Amino acid sequence: MFKIEDLIKKAKKSQKTIVFPEVSFSDRTVEAVKYLQKKKIVKVLLVGDASALSLRDKSFEKFDIVNPITFADRNKLVKALYEKRKEKGLTLEQADELAKDPYYFATLLVECGYADGMVAGAEASTATTVRPALQIIKAKNKKDPVSSCFLMYGENKFLKGKALVLADCGVLEKPDSDTLAVIASQSVKSANMFGLEPKVSFLSYSSKGSAKSEDVDKVRTAFEKFKKKEKDVVCDGELQFDASMVPIVANHKAPNSPLKGDANVLIFPDIQAGNICYKAIQYIGGMTAVGPILQGLKKPVNDLSRGCSVKDIIIVSVITALQCEEKGEK
Repeated sequence: MFKIEDLIKKAKKSQKTIVFPEVSFSDRTVEAVKYLQKKKIVKVLLVGDASALSLRDKSFEKFDIVNPITFADRNKLVKALYEKRKEKGLTLEQADELAKDPYYFATLLVECGYADGMVAGAEASTATTVRPALQIIKAKNKKDPVSSCFLMYGENKFLKGKALVLADCGVLEKPDSDTLAVIASQSVKSANMFGLEPKVSFLSYSSKGSAKSEDVDKVRTAFEKFKKKEKDVVCDGELQFDASMVPIVANHKAPNSPLKGDANVLIFPDIQAGNICYKAIQYIGGMTAVGPILQGLKKPVNDLSRGCSVKDIIIVSVITALQCEEKGEK
């Protein structure tokens, strides 16, 4: 049975530094970082004006706070941003101005080693959070995309304590077969990080040729490419949702499937299907949805849903710390 407490314990041991750029204008982030600091789950680094934050709440006097304007090593960050983007036409003056933005500033803190990871997005769009990460930190492998996954867990009579990884529900709109295979590989790593034994299903409206179309061919091809690369991972495709998740249905629709209706890593053919499904599982199925968790970056930056709760921010911070740990182990 999946327990989020196990991830919290693991993050607590690693004591990674996570930077939060939204504390000056997000009440939910304020409550989350206070909890994280009090329970010593991660080392908290805040972006903002220390005096203003302390006036707002005296407890902030005990926090590490960096100001984008007065930070001692600011020139180092500006230069790093300029070097990253000069080929795209960014001038040094523009880099200096852009480094004042809390999201760019926090991302630069991660890139330059002042923080291990970043959590943001409670008060901004995905683009606002993710764009600086793509421009500055960039993908681990140049040929591979940065994707996202959702961790789904909670009390559910059908799942009986089982957690799920859903991808990609938040970043890549219309992945081709090669990209779907990469998303699956990245999601397997995430599942391992969550303590799950990955069982991967490539989802479609077709199960094993029950329908024929280019969309079905794309999913089947993605599965074949993934299987060839990830030989030790239990996987199958193309499969419908019920054939992936319900043993009785799997026995009828895909009797030879190694998944046997017990998949826990679900790879969607496009972002529409993934986004609709995760929200249905969250609100009708009563599951907790954590994400989108970004996959494939050199260093972890994670985007929150603007509808996130304080608990969501805390858990995403825990996962970000675990991604740092994964990088360190490698």
